[in-house]
Amino acid sequence: MDAAKAKIEALPACAWNRSMPPTGRNWLSVRRVRHASARNLAASRHYALRKQTVEPVFGIIKLVMGFRQFLLRGKGKVSGEWRLVCLAWNLKRMAVWRKKTRHLLAKTS
Repeated sequence: MDAAKAKIEALPACAWNRSMPPTGRNWLSVRRVRHASARNLAASRHYALRKQTVEPVFGIIKLVMGFRQFLLRGKGKVSGEWRLVCLAWNLKRMAVWRKKTRHLLAKTS
């Protein structure tokens, strides 16, 4: 596996471009390393994290909460404003979570 990994590291950057996959022997070595790492449990867990995304959070902040631009200027002021937006998002999520847990606790009692 180390030899195949070394071959992949020696590949040009374009070999990793998904729109133009590598061809020939290089492609086979790329596939071997990917499949070998997929068999490894730790690697597969790490690879599964790639499926998560934070983009929905930003979409909800923009669409639902209506935050499209900063009102203040300056790095410190913008940082403070962004912290307030994040605080509002977290409070909203906590309220939803609390409502769900109360509902579940009421069912079990």
